[in-house]
Amino acid sequence: MKTCLKYVLILLCLISSGHSLASDKAGVLHALNDYLQGTRESDPARIKNAFHPQAQLLLSHDTKPFWTVTAGQYANWFNRQSEKQRRGKVLSLTIDGDIAMARLKITIASPYKAYVDHVLLKQIAGKWQIVSKTATDQSTQYKNKKILFIASSASFHGDTDLPAGTSFSELVYAYDTFIKAGYMVDFMSTQGGALSLAYVNTSVPIHKQYLYDPEFMYAIGHSLAPEQVDASQYHAVHYVGGSNAMYEVAEHPQIQAIAMAVYEQNNGIISAVCHGTAGIVNLKLKSGVYLVANKRVSGYPESFERQGAPYLKAFPFFIGERVKARGGEFLYGERNKPFVEIDGRLITGQNYLSSVAVAKAMIEVLDKQ
Repeated sequence: MKTCLKYVLILLCLISSGHSLASDKAGVLHALNDYLQGTRESDPARIKNAFHPQAQLLLSHDTKPFWTVTAGQYANWFNRQSEKQRRGKVLSLTIDGDIAMARLKITIASPYKAYVDHVLLKQIAGKWQIVSKTATDQSTQYKNKKILFIASSASFHGDTDLPAGTSFSELVYAYDTFIKAGYMVDFMSTQGGALSLAYVNTSVPIHKQYLYDPEFMYAIGHSLAPEQVDASQYHAVHYVGGSNAMYEVAEHPQIQAIAMAVYEQNNGIISAVCHGTAGIVNLKLKSGVYLVANKRVSGYPESFERQGAPYLKAFPFFIGERVKARGGEFLYGERNKPFVEIDGRLITGQNYLSSVAVAKAMIEVLDKQ
């Protein structure tokens, strides 16, 4: 009886601890959102709500090496005009008891500026507020162009118990290429939140690099839901593979709308790699014609799959067959070799080994725009 009671108490403590952490995270994110949205919408009251009244901001000044302003002074600057072109997102977040540290990326479209904020928050009288903030200008490190990665939230093959996930290789190879070229990247999944990952191998240097990169891991652990995405921000969408890409993506109406808005309204690029190509087979132009019709398209062919494997029986369709049925030409090269098809602003690759080549082809097109 005593042993049973002991385990019950331990369980209750764990539940209480988990609830407290979730509550703290929600409180911190609420304060950060007040800051990000308040500055975007030029709402001084919302900005002041994000900051403690005695908060100090250490900002950059041409002639003052150590320039501090109060939260009230800072908030009142946003009375002047709307900052609708100002965007912000959380890069990383750490909570320790009643304090928290966050890194934020702030971008302003015109004239283009990019900043990284370091924000210190503290829970005072039960409320999380920003108590200090500083920032650094990184405008020269980034271009005013953003790529939206699209992934599935599925963790299993259809209704089976066979695990599925997003290819870690396809994430990191493309991400690394874009970041080094000065592009900004956001991640969106069918349901938002943490991505299910597959094929993680810490013996691969780039896997190890990004597995322990807090900014990257925070981003894929907090992917955007489709309803959180403003398509007007993006110059390209990139459908990432992994076998879970066969599920949830192709039939998702909001994702379809986002991708086609980027392609048709923003004159942007649609790209896909490996099983990610499954996500584009249902996309239609305003004319009603399928995007892939009369296009050269690559992806992972059925013949490369493990024939007879249980997971294959769960696939809702095969990529090559569906592309052909939509009027496209499905092409691929040798197994385990990079292969890329570029047909205007539609750029596709057959496997994870094509990720870098697809990203570079996208960059070449985008740099000319």
